Amino acid sequence: MSHRDGYNRRDVPSRRFAKRRAVVAVGPGVRLLTPGDVRKLARRLGVRPSKRLGQNFVVEAGTVRRIAALAELQAEDVVLEVGPGLGSLTLALLEGGAGQVVAVEIDPVLAAELPRTVADRAPELAGRLSVIAADALRIAGPDLPATPTALVANLPYNVAVPVVLHLLAVLPSLERGLVMVQAEVADRMCAGPGSRVYGAPSAKLAWFAAARPAGPVPRSVFWPVPNVDSRLVAFTRRDPPESAAGREDVFAVIDAAFRQRRKTLRAALAGWAGSAAEAERLLRAAGLDPGARGEALDVSQFARLAAARQPEPRTI
Repeated sequence: MSHRDGYNRRDVPSRRFAKRRAVVAVGPGVRLLTPGDVRKLARRLGVRPSKRLGQNFVVEAGTVRRIAALAELQAEDVVLEVGPGLGSLTLALLEGGAGQVVAVEIDPVLAAELPRTVADRAPELAGRLSVIAADALRIAGPDLPATPTALVANLPYNVAVPVVLHLLAVLPSLERGLVMVQAEVADRMCAGPGSRVYGAPSAKLAWFAAARPAGPVPRSVFWPVPNVDSRLVAFTRRDPPESAAGREDVFAVIDAAFRQRRKTLRAALAGWAGSAAEAERLLRAAGLDPGARGEALDVSQFARLAAARQPEPRTI
């Protein structure tokens, strides 16, 4: 399968990412997996890509090398990879200079095989890999052998956004990420207020990080070939908006606003507030238009609205 050289430059607005995107520090003695290697390995293990687990394996070496380059890995980085599968991207991350790679794989057969694959194809770097057989939606910091600084992953399509949000919530050490997701999901993750695809995933991700498109990935580089296109999304952690409300309270109002996204906030938030009249009162207290829709609010405005519902502190 061929690699389309060069991602769309308009999809990489960060000058820092664009400047270094083609640089890969090649590690010693790494043999990346070819399409034939991937199929042979899958046959030996009796593995068939699972739709239930959202498995589409990357089989093109140029693609995983490009991802490793875009991730701008440093020797001090501990990279968290979710869903490593047969190891195509894992090998490229080690080759690209990651100090450590912690791979979290839900499939026990794949998790057991990955250390052997790396030992065979990158023996001098195999000590940098740790593999955890677990569901990424259930892990937390104490489950990992090292403290991750970056998330780099080809995420299963069916759980991509929940995985990113969960990991950002439970792993405050994650400073940045580069994830491959379905193109439509990527658009939602990067959308801002006013966009037709802006929604709850956009606003929730914005609580944790600034997200940006980092390039398309052709479907031809996957096995099996998916019915959808993919994109890379890069994000950098930032401080959440200042608010008297906590994250769970802010996310609750975001969910309520987008549950009935075509309704005005006064109507959409009636259940959350207790009544439409109370929703209007809270919206006005937060300086927001009750006739607006959820897609018009950024995460800081949702935080302000959630704070308006907080009880006044008691004074003695």
